[in-house]
Amino acid sequence: MRSEAYSAIENYLSSKASTQAKRLKGDIAKNNQSLVLSMDDHEEVADEFNGIKLWWASGKHVMKSQSISFNHMTDEKRYYKLTFHKYHRDMILGTYLNHVMKEGNDIKIKNRQRKLYTNNGSYWSHVVFQHPATFQTLAMEPKEKELIIDDLITFSKSGDFYAGIGRAWKRGYLLYGPPGTGKSTMIAAMANLLGYDLYDLELTNVKDNTELRKLLIETSSKSIIVIEDIDCSLDLTGQRRKKREKKEEEEEKDPRQKQQGMEESEGKNSKVTLSGLLNFIDGLWSACGGERLIVFTTNYVEKLDPALVRKGRMDKHIELSYCGFEAFKLLAKNYLKIESHHLFGTICELLKETKITPAEVAEHLMPKTSSGDAELYLKSLIQALELEKEEANLKSEEVARKSEPSLNQYSH
Repeated sequence: MRSEAYSAIENYLSSKASTQAKRLKGDIAKNNQSLVLSMDDHEEVADEFNGIKLWWASGKHVMKSQSISFNHMTDEKRYYKLTFHKYHRDMILGTYLNHVMKEGNDIKIKNRQRKLYTNNGSYWSHVVFQHPATFQTLAMEPKEKELIIDDLITFSKSGDFYAGIGRAWKRGYLLYGPPGTGKSTMIAAMANLLGYDLYDLELTNVKDNTELRKLLIETSSKSIIVIEDIDCSLDLTGQRRKKREKKEEEEEKDPRQKQQGMEESEGKNSKVTLSGLLNFIDGLWSACGGERLIVFTTNYVEKLDPALVRKGRMDKHIELSYCGFEAFKLLAKNYLKIESHHLFGTICELLKETKITPAEVAEHLMPKTSSGDAELYLKSLIQALELEKEEANLKSEEVARKSEPSLNQYSH
């Protein structure tokens, strides 16, 4: 295996090598889009730390392979040699080398190819994470957006703070609101802002609490663990017991349902409990690794068990609601490349009187012709808003009509 210390030093010296070394080696980065440069063998570069001058040289040992081979393979052992004045020995071997390792690992994380994981039973599989969402393109109120960004950045820099107060370095987010309000897009924006990997946890594929714990242990630091539609993933409230009792009553009436239920449950029903999920979030096992966000999403926050979403577990609750005028202006800028238009006033008034999601607004603003006439798309949105307003008024009238006392009630 390649030495982690060697990799960290190589990352640390990468910028110095590109400006100082006479001979460079080039390699393609993992994203296949950029060239990574490092100094060639037997090259030397200088560094400075707290006013102390020192030098790094790259070298290699070449040893012939002892095994019989037609290819005459050689075994190369590369290394870095550090030279400094012996007067500074204690500082270099202590403070400086710790600085080099930390900076090198930070550069590695910054340049890594981020991944999106999903679970299949007790194992994770992954693809490259390339979602383009950012907070700059996220359609929501600017002030609320800034608060979320500040909270995320503060969390990512608070390792020493969490260690000082004796808490695991993690934070819980609950994103709730109607479908189409941007919950999944916000999660992608969070990952892109912080440079974290994403673990999309499908609870219905987890057999039991033990398997859930195994999955947690295998997640890395600097990651976001996501459970989307938590209200649909598992029945983690008192409703589970009621449904079981109702099912047992039905089975007593018709024994055939019992046999059918047993066949359906085999290999499908998850035995993950509310207690197991709570331990996953903030139990002892949750402290394995650090710098992790746990994010739940739901369309119906009122259905969740209070124990699941209390402060300390889900530290920050974020409501993603219907599209307001500020969010619309951002969408118009992103999709139509305009910041003002004479139809904006009409749209502003209609948005106050209707409930429409950012996803629905975006669909009307999506360019559908090569001409890209902004007014055409804005009029399409206005038409949709007016239709939504009419339907809402009709529903209100119908509700009012049903609530009015009937005259037949008082007839004898």
